[in-house]
Amino acid sequence: DACVAAGGCNGYRPADEGWGRGRRPVINVSWDDAQAYVQWLSQRTGRQYRLLTEREWEIAARAGTTTKYSWGDDPPVSDQNARNGANFLDCTDDRTRPVGSFQPNGFGLYDVHGNVWEWVRDAEGSSRVVRGGSWADHPNRLRSAERSRPNPPHRGSEDGFRLARTL
Repeated sequence: DACVAAGGCNGYRPADEGWGRGRRPVINVSWDDAQAYVQWLSQRTGRQYRLLTEREWEIAARAGTTTKYSWGDDPPVSDQNARNGANFLDCTDDRTRPVGSFQPNGFGLYDVHGNVWEWVRDAEGSSRVVRGGSWADHPNRLRSAERSRPNPPHRGSEDGFRLARTL
């Protein structure tokens, strides 16, 4: 919202599906929308922001593990207090949840499994990939190794992004 209000993001204000904004992740954004936000935020702050690479995303999501999920191999549950809690198809909300509704992974990162797919760059930087699964997916789609290649112009209520800042 701040980006659009400041004249950035190509004037595109993503729909929130009536679920509200606040602490919910941005949704209905394409690869180009995410890139426009990265450019605006970098210019606004004077610091370099970017989308994560697939490798960075997977390292962050796994949080030092080699298991299916950052918490181990047990499938996710829709319990906000459980170590393996995540927002996915079995939850009753049928929408995103506010960031931090479930326990963080071992690196202190929230919602790397479920809630929204996150746009990332592949290793060569040539393909657009989403990682992490979403609120509308089955548990196997939330695995750390899971990936999908939607068409870059695609915008959906399951699609968002996570940023990295270059130090």
